[in-house]
Amino acid sequence: MARIPRDAVAVRTGGGLVDVNDDAPADAEFVTFSDPEGRHVYRHSVSHVMAHAISDLFPGVKFAIGPATDDGFYYDIDTENRFTPEDLAKIEKRMQQIVKAGNRFKRRDIPREEAIRIFEEKGESYKTELLNEMTDQTVSIYEEGGFMDLCRGPHLPHTGRIRAFKLLSIAGAYWRGDEKNKMLQRIYGTAFDDKEGLSAYLEFLEEVKRRDHRRLGKELDLFSISEETGAGLVLWHPKGALIRRVMEDFWRQEHEKSDYQILFTPHMARLDLWKKSGHWDFYRENMYAPMDVEGQDFEIKPMNCPFHISVYKSHMRSYRDLPIRYCELGTVYRFERSGVLHGLLRVRGFTQDDAHIFCRPDQIGEEILKVLDFTLFILKTFGFTQYNIYLSTRPEKYVGEVDRWDAATEALENALKHKGLDYEIDPGEGVFYGPKIDIKVKDSLGRAWQCSTIQVDFNLPDRFDIEFQGSDGARHRPIMVHRALMGSLERFFGVLVEHYAGAFPVWLSPVQVRVMTIAERHSVYAEEVKQTLREMGIRAEADTDNEKIGYKVRQGTLQKIPYLLTVGDSELEKKTVNVRKRGGQNLGEMTIGEFGAMVCREMDSRT
Repeated sequence: MARIPRDAVAVRTGGGLVDVNDDAPADAEFVTFSDPEGRHVYRHSVSHVMAHAISDLFPGVKFAIGPATDDGFYYDIDTENRFTPEDLAKIEKRMQQIVKAGNRFKRRDIPREEAIRIFEEKGESYKTELLNEMTDQTVSIYEEGGFMDLCRGPHLPHTGRIRAFKLLSIAGAYWRGDEKNKMLQRIYGTAFDDKEGLSAYLEFLEEVKRRDHRRLGKELDLFSISEETGAGLVLWHPKGALIRRVMEDFWRQEHEKSDYQILFTPHMARLDLWKKSGHWDFYRENMYAPMDVEGQDFEIKPMNCPFHISVYKSHMRSYRDLPIRYCELGTVYRFERSGVLHGLLRVRGFTQDDAHIFCRPDQIGEEILKVLDFTLFILKTFGFTQYNIYLSTRPEKYVGEVDRWDAATEALENALKHKGLDYEIDPGEGVFYGPKIDIKVKDSLGRAWQCSTIQVDFNLPDRFDIEFQGSDGARHRPIMVHRALMGSLERFFGVLVEHYAGAFPVWLSPVQVRVMTIAERHSVYAEEVKQTLREMGIRAEADTDNEKIGYKVRQGTLQKIPYLLTVGDSELEKKTVNVRKRGGQNLGEMTIGEFGAMVCREMDSRT
């Protein structure tokens, strides 16, 4: 028999994790909270305790599912009571009492039919529905302190093992994520093995709130989403639009350097085009209903690729022409349910920094390497130097021959290996027409965001019968590479806002310099300074309001302007400016030329 460590939450066996018990063999591998699977066991146990507390405080509730997540847990609940923050405090208090009681988690394996009877008698219709769909003849239930729940387990040895938790929020959730089903209430929480871990996580959540792009977008007047216009459709305000223009200008400049040709394509096309491309069969749930245009069905575009193919097919290409690299900042429209819309991060209309490369089979390896280099350069320029890379393989629903899928996957994997990049295989997550490389950037808080993607496609060239004339005079099929470096500009912009907490680097800041006057008599000089800086290509503005300088500094600081310049009698006399850098650093007096040159160097370096 093994000696059970105090911090053990489960035992790992060849078949997975099981409960900690006195029968553990001497060579048992005990799992602790430090193990990702251990954290799930721990947090799922806390979810069970939360359900126990809710059942005590709100008799008659029905429970749906209560899983652990990567950073906490939740439970979906059906009740006529509308939970409030005050209710969360009551539930937490009752949970603490259950924890203090140290109730043992007791597992029982019973026939599925008996479990159905038990939960039907309790009125737990959601548990009964789940049981009726199970194929196992035996199921497990867990009990502690008189509360019973359907669960595969494992759980902690007893409730006293729980050391720190916090209920965080209340949200709505359709049963099984289907809006045709009843809306349930979802209570989110988190739990840690010590109070220090919980405290650090709660501080992290506060920092996440502080950086929320929706809040900062309003405070900095960058964008808005109006119910009058429509959910998921972004209105770019002047400052946000200016940042976007800077991003787009940089994007175009770098693509021209890399021998891409810029295209513009329509926002809709005949439905037949989307049937030919396969999107109508494989992507219809993300597309809007067709519209009738003079007796023909037209579809608003969810993708740009069929248009780029049409440009390629406008005349015959030679092997000497390849590779051909088309790119476009193309706005597309995807149907997203209202429940998943989230600021700029999940919208219904967005602009992709899209590109499609048409190349010969012998060019595919080199082209993927170039795209990888280009992607990492773009990400680094915007301040992202850490990322997770995934190689996504053939999904369940796919088109094309398996051997082609294998060849495309191998080409992507060879490129990753050649560059010495660490990556993980993401099985079954490729798109319907080909495998892909996904790059998830890590922001300043360590959160990962899906942005860049590189996809090899043998399918669309076949569907559209695109060709090139080879050196042998015969016609051959090119390979197509889809790629996006930033992905959705809206999403990328939202990530940038949170990454920098709204304090953009100088080259991206909508206002780079604000000139502030000490007194009204300095207004003319402030306007002269502003105009001189603008002539140097610097985005400058002047604050000549009749307010105290301390107030002006605070306002400039709240707007996160990189440089605040003060002009008074001394500066007017010497034709200088007093420079305050964002963050409070005082750089002292400079001539306008010295200051302007410094800012221009910073802009040019994009640091």
